[in-house]
Amino acid sequence: MAIGDRRERERAARRRLIITTARTLAEAEGWDAVTTRRLSTEIEYSQPVLYKHFTGMEQLADAIAVDGFGELAAVIRAARSDTDAASDALTRVAHAYLDFARDNPAVYDAMFSRATTLHFAAQDTPPQLTAAFAELHQAVGVVADEHATDALTELFWAALHGQVTLTRAGRLRPGYDSERLQLLVNQFTSRRETMR
Repeated sequence: MAIGDRRERERAARRRLIITTARTLAEAEGWDAVTTRRLSTEIEYSQPVLYKHFTGMEQLADAIAVDGFGELAAVIRAARSDTDAASDALTRVAHAYLDFARDNPAVYDAMFSRATTLHFAAQDTPPQLTAAFAELHQAVGVVADEHATDALTELFWAALHGQVTLTRAGRLRPGYDSERLQLLVNQFTSRRETMR
């Protein structure tokens, strides 16, 4: 094995360790706990080593967000493929999205709330972001007019994100999550029936 290959694998493993450790800290203690000093202590590498991989916390949060989008795409794909019925698929996708946000609050913040250099719907959009949107798009596409699928997917995504954000902030009545979600899905599935 070439020395260059081994070094590249070690570098990739170190980068993965930094991302995993930062994510674990953020989920356990919040983003304020993720500092270069704390990370270097946790992973037992000097701060300059961290800076060889990430120029700052923003770039590290972006890497965590990209991973999160990849995970969200997989979660949505699994939920979507568990059923053939359009309304069931949309309901499962919505639940999967809300569960992902609830179970990964710091990652979700990196994906949607923190300042980011990631571009959405652009030429340089990372494939993980595109994949997450594509999975939502497939679920909505089953119940949408093909000419409106992009806009309806954005609307569905925005509605789910709104529920996540407002629920986390305690702005919605507790105990009505399932009812709100079903009303949202019904709005999308009833569109299909009225268009027939």
